[in-house]
Amino acid sequence: MLIRAASITAIAKRAAWAALCAAFILQPVGAQSTNFKASAGSKSTAAEAAVGATTTSSGDVAKTLQTAAEALGLARWSGVGGQRLPEVDVINTMEIWGSGTTYSPGPSSKPGEPGTAFKTEYHAALGYNPPAMRVEATRTALGPAAQPGAAPQHTIEVVREKYAWNESELGAGLVPGKGTVTPAVAAVNARLLQLWTLPYGVIKAAIAAGGKTKVSTENGATVLTFPLSGLLSDVMVKATLDAQNEVAKVETQTDNPAHADLNTETEYSDYADHGEILTDVKSPGRIVLKQGGHPVLDLKIKTLDANNPYLIFPVPANVKTAAAQ
Repeated sequence: MLIRAASITAIAKRAAWAALCAAFILQPVGAQSTNFKASAGSKSTAAEAAVGATTTSSGDVAKTLQTAAEALGLARWSGVGGQRLPEVDVINTMEIWGSGTTYSPGPSSKPGEPGTAFKTEYHAALGYNPPAMRVEATRTALGPAAQPGAAPQHTIEVVREKYAWNESELGAGLVPGKGTVTPAVAAVNARLLQLWTLPYGVIKAAIAAGGKTKVSTENGATVLTFPLSGLLSDVMVKATLDAQNEVAKVETQTDNPAHADLNTETEYSDYADHGEILTDVKSPGRIVLKQGGHPVLDLKIKTLDANNPYLIFPVPANVKTAAAQ
């Protein structure tokens, strides 16, 4: 039986997409939780505005995602006896250490105007299966807000799936008498967004979005556009790749006025292997985040451990209780 060339092309493109999704989603990372499995019902009018004029086919999307994953060191392959096995997503957990400047909300609501500046030491521990992130920061006020002799502010902010909380110390609330835990129900979405807008989260989420992920070209740069799902189903992501196919800029947008804090813009630059033990996993050397047009974070990365360190994020009982109310 003769098969038309067009049919062969269509079959090949579908096979390429299926192979990429299988390699990244079904391998050990099991990366996307139910929060980020593609949802057929999720829609956003922001999505329509964000898609570039030159949208490519599913085969081109698969190739773009594979290239971006390889550029980060997220995708690896191996082979025995000359046989190349399917690529797999090798990153589940990681830790990031950095320092820089963070900003609190200022007295002005003018876009682009920063609030109070703080010198900040930053440590993030994160995982993608299940989606969780713990950010520990020590902040010292700068400029007019600085008070001689004032103690630095120390915060630990955690999210895991649908739960968010603050810890007075690491492991607080898990052992009687050890620290205090404060539920932060309203912060769940914003903290989850931090996880999925990191370069590794962008690639994982774009793959999980399946056929909803589009590729376009804007000003000569490759742009990925896709919706998130689950608790973030009203958020659209637009990720711009640089000439090395690394994630250079991530913009998120929602039409939900109750979630205005999810309108963000993050720039990533100075990619390198920042591990104490080099693993060929690249991470940005600088991260600049804006929220609602206001500067939030300007961070320089010191070290990144991408060797899947052992990390756990147990949810304290009082946090589960608060989320159920």
